[in-house]
Amino acid sequence: MGEITRDVIVDRLGSVKYDRFLFYLMGPYKSFNLNYVLSEEERRDIDIEDLPGPLRRLFRSKDEIDGAQALLRRVQGALRADPGVNAFLALDPEIDTDDVDAVTQSLEYTRCSNATAFVVPFLGHNFGVGEEAGSILETLSETHGDRLVFVHEDDVTSAMIRSARVRWDLRVETYETEAELVDRLRRFAGGIMQRERRGSLERLD
Repeated sequence: MGEITRDVIVDRLGSVKYDRFLFYLMGPYKSFNLNYVLSEEERRDIDIEDLPGPLRRLFRSKDEIDGAQALLRRVQGALRADPGVNAFLALDPEIDTDDVDAVTQSLEYTRCSNATAFVVPFLGHNFGVGEEAGSILETLSETHGDRLVFVHEDDVTSAMIRSARVRWDLRVETYETEAELVDRLRRFAGGIMQRERRGSLERLD
């Protein structure tokens, strides 16, 4: 596999209204599930119904479809439909990590994208997202800082998020519902589109 470019990414994604507006969505592909962590004996000692809502959500059926990647796919579909931007996940361009390691991929996808969002749901395994986000911010915050946003569910608290806001002046937003998450990302994409049209942000093509 050769160099990762905007043309390579666009060519490997499906057609949408704004093909050349690339919106890279980062987030966990796996949900955190205490049913996988605790032993059967430990689970018996816990009355799940008596737990506060956020903790209750950490216990899911082992047969339940994983929610983290499904969330990203639904958000991606919503953005591709309206406003019609070319939203994509790291899996979509099908670039083999044997050719380009995952962190380098994320850096190049961010460099090529008009917008990048780090989506952090409460149920997600978010450690890997934090590490990748840190690498991207360390490398690209000066040149791409206006194109980055960190959107986390209200229940998520993180020293990394707080320090990123201060260290890199990262835009950080919260959401309670999936509809709010989609709305925030739509507004973020729309703002970047307007800035590119006005010339306050450089057009990438």
